[in-house]
Amino acid sequence: MNRIDVALICKALGDSNRLQIVQMLSDGEKCGCKLLEKFEITQPTLSHHMKILCECGLVDTRKEGKWSHYSLNCETLNGFKQFIEGVNCCGEKCGGCK
Repeated sequence: MNRIDVALICKALGDSNRLQIVQMLSDGEKCGCKLLEKFEITQPTLSHHMKILCECGLVDTRKEGKWSHYSLNCETLNGFKQFIEGVNCCGEKCGGCK
């Protein structure tokens, strides 16, 4: 995963509502209507959040009738996790590098 992709994901996750949406999707696919029930936001605001999560590749969408169903993109999530796991702290406060 390149740095631009990582930066876009970090920017997308910089909003507490989007972080909560990602946590909710970790249980599996959710209809936009179910996500909307958990927030005190309008449907257009939810659509805006979902557009940002989809554009960075973290979330996939599937249409069914008038509703969109959202799920995490495991390939993108795993790439992001690999990037984060590759970031190490080498300071004295955390034991230093060996």
